[in-house]
Amino acid sequence: MVRVLIFFTGCLLFVCHVISQAQETPDSIRVKELEEVKVKAFELNRMLREVPAAINYINQRSLNRYNNSNILSALNATPGVRMEERSPGSYRLNIRGSSLRSPFGVRNVKVYFNGIPFTDPGGHTYLNQLGFYNFQTIEIIKGPGSSLYGAGTGGVMLVESFPQKWIPGFNLTQIIGSYNTINSALALNLGSKQIFNRITFQHQESDGYRRHTNLRRDVFSWQTKLRLNGVDEINGFILYGDLYYQTPGALTLAEYDADPKAARPAAGIFPGAEQAKAAIFQKTFFAGTSLQHYFSSQWRNTTAVYGAFTQLRNPTIRNYGRSSEPHVGGRTNFQFEMNTSLINWKWNTGAELQKGFTSVRVYDNVQGNPDALQSDDEINNLQYFLFTQLTAEIKNWIISGGVSMNRLQVKYARLSNTPYQEFSRKYDNELAPRLAVLYKLTNNISAYASVAKGFSPPTTPELSPSGGDINTSLDPEFGWNYEAGIRGTALGSRLYFDVNAFYFGLKNTIVLRRDAGGGDFFINAGSTKQRGIESYTSYRLFKNEKNLSGPSKIWLSHFYHKFNYKDFKQVTIDFSGNKLPSVAPYTAAAGIDLNTRPGFYINLTYYYSDPIPLNDANTAFASAYNLLGARSGYKTSLFQKLKLELFVGADNLFDERYSLGSDINAFGGRYYNAAAGRNYFAGIAIDFFRYTE
Repeated sequence: MVRVLIFFTGCLLFVCHVISQAQETPDSIRVKELEEVKVKAFELNRMLREVPAAINYINQRSLNRYNNSNILSALNATPGVRMEERSPGSYRLNIRGSSLRSPFGVRNVKVYFNGIPFTDPGGHTYLNQLGFYNFQTIEIIKGPGSSLYGAGTGGVMLVESFPQKWIPGFNLTQIIGSYNTINSALALNLGSKQIFNRITFQHQESDGYRRHTNLRRDVFSWQTKLRLNGVDEINGFILYGDLYYQTPGALTLAEYDADPKAARPAAGIFPGAEQAKAAIFQKTFFAGTSLQHYFSSQWRNTTAVYGAFTQLRNPTIRNYGRSSEPHVGGRTNFQFEMNTSLINWKWNTGAELQKGFTSVRVYDNVQGNPDALQSDDEINNLQYFLFTQLTAEIKNWIISGGVSMNRLQVKYARLSNTPYQEFSRKYDNELAPRLAVLYKLTNNISAYASVAKGFSPPTTPELSPSGGDINTSLDPEFGWNYEAGIRGTALGSRLYFDVNAFYFGLKNTIVLRRDAGGGDFFINAGSTKQRGIESYTSYRLFKNEKNLSGPSKIWLSHFYHKFNYKDFKQVTIDFSGNKLPSVAPYTAAAGIDLNTRPGFYINLTYYYSDPIPLNDANTAFASAYNLLGARSGYKTSLFQKLKLELFVGADNLFDERYSLGSDINAFGGRYYNAAAGRNYFAGIAIDFFRYTE
């Protein structure tokens, strides 16, 4: 903690120079409500109410309702999304789906960071490598996005780390909390009207709420934007993350009831999590650049290239994994627009390619150190797809149709076997079409419907899981998604609503199994039926918010998901008709945001989850739970352009005992990972030209 305080004292001295060179900016910046937001999803670049797709949009104001440690609570406050934390730093994410394919990490969700693929060529995303302050806005596309974003049935996340409005200045934030939590962040905006630079650094550490759950995360990023000849634009970024967290392991129900804070104890031939020193040591370097060039007023091209390298060290109770994962890639998109008196046309076409070169060695684990070699693998991934999409606007109609052609090739070389072995698998020429139609019922209300095919081959961790055996016979899952929705505003634009319903029939569903030592393996599970209704509603409490410190409103997010196995038999056991594990049938989130003229504010948030089935047989369930959170603070201007914010808050005020991120289909009933009880935080933010969009 002393090192952190010394660092930020030095930063305060440095930002004095920034203050002296900063430019003027308007005293007030108009807050955009959801219906006025322009989203980038499906390359439409339209107001949200004009996009024929189910999309959740999360901005800085939504993120700052909570404790600024991660994006979990903000994502879970949106309909159809469930983000889990098995232990601090260990995230899982599913969008209109289950966690059957994600024993850890983020899989089957395609993530883009500033328009560049952040998901690696093997289909895995190290989302935990990003710090809270790397997220400025998040767009979540629900349902298959394969027509424009390649293979995947689990949705798409578009992350932007550059502020929507760049203003020279700085932000310095210091937060402390329960479990010896320290969260420190610095952001500097430097440059001029032609070149923008944003430098951020975040340090986060915590002892965790369970035994053996220490966390340390350092994230540095630099972004630049250069404007050329008034229209062309070059963007570049460098991100480096250094993450360490301990993994306590899942508990049986008896162990969970006796002491939910305990780490997994020794059992049989396997040591306990503390004895094995189970942990993740993860370092990632990620850099990319893009050029947006206008050939004419109608033609433009955006091309991005990137390179990334992840080093992962993972001692577990069964082994010690060491992997090096370099990969490169790029994406290009040509866009043509033509407006006539009858029809406005937009055509997007392009390609995306990624190539990975992974080396994975697995050793015996002796008290947190590698010992005898178990396996030595080299994995080469090549995935690419071509896409095209045509959108037409005819009076009150917007019609969009697209398709992608995908190919994935995976090659394994097991160097530790005698004789040397090679395994390979190709997934060729998978077409993923999408057709969507939107009709503007009024100037403020639109209805839409769409049909899309999703296609998702196995990820690298699924083909070569921690159980040890390479399984290239695993087939891709695929299915058709049908949905319809309506969104818009009423009551003088004070009421906003967004409702949709969907049906997704998935075949060859990939599901997880676990052996006695916690090792993973995967199988195809026949077919599933996934149906649901999702809604989000907000109501602005005051007509005139000009003199308030922010918008005041009440909001409610809700979804009902009925996910079942349609046809799934394993040997002599028939799971057909059972509920899909890891899916809560009902989930609701609600809140009140109150902002006053003097600068005081309070955010009250509530979250409810139904019981969650934990295995295919539906014989074990995680209990339902209710979470209440609060954040209150005061914002004031110390000088004309220097702002101060003081805030305090609490999570899980009911002190609920619940498992956030259960291990699904775990051997011996080791399902439960206890989440934090009642906990508190307090912070201070110094902001020069601060604003929130």
